[in-house]
Amino acid sequence: MLKKQRNMNIKEKLSALNLELPEATTPGGNYVSVNVRENIAYIAIQFPVLNELYLYQGQLGEEISTEKGYKAMELCALNVLAQVNKNIGFDNVIGLNHIDAYFRSGQNWDDSPEVVNGASNLFMKVLGDKGKHSRAIFGVHRLPRDFCVGLTASFTVKK
Repeated sequence: MLKKQRNMNIKEKLSALNLELPEATTPGGNYVSVNVRENIAYIAIQFPVLNELYLYQGQLGEEISTEKGYKAMELCALNVLAQVNKNIGFDNVIGLNHIDAYFRSGQNWDDSPEVVNGASNLFMKVLGDKGKHSRAIFGVHRLPRDFCVGLTASFTVKK
C-alpha cells in the first residue's frame, strides 16, 4: 500500500534543503524590521549577515564574483524568512508578493538577474507556490557596511 505523502511545512523544507535560518537581525536605525498594514507585511532591507557576521562586502564583478553574489542574495532571502518566522510566523503567510533587490557592482559587470535568482530560487524552493513573486532590481552606488547586495520583500498574511 502506498503511503500518502503530506506537504512539508516551511521549517521541514529548509531542513530538507540543508538550510538553517539565521538569527533575525535588529534594525540599524529608527524603523522596524517588519511592518504589517492590513494583511500586507513589509520586510525591511536585509543584507548578507549571518548571526551578526557581515559577509559579502565589496562590489560584484570586482571583489565579489557572480557566484558569490548569488550566495549573498540567497543569504538575504534567508534573513527575510528569519524575519517572517520571528515576527509573523510561517503559518500566517499566504504568499510572497514582491521583492526589491539592490546591488553594487563594478562598471562592466552585468549579471544582476543571475545574482537575484539566488533569492528568487530560494523562495520558490522553500515556499513552493506561495513563493511566486514579482521583482525589481536596482543598481546602487553604495549600500551600508559595504555589502554587495540587499533585499526587501512584501508578503500577504492572514488577518
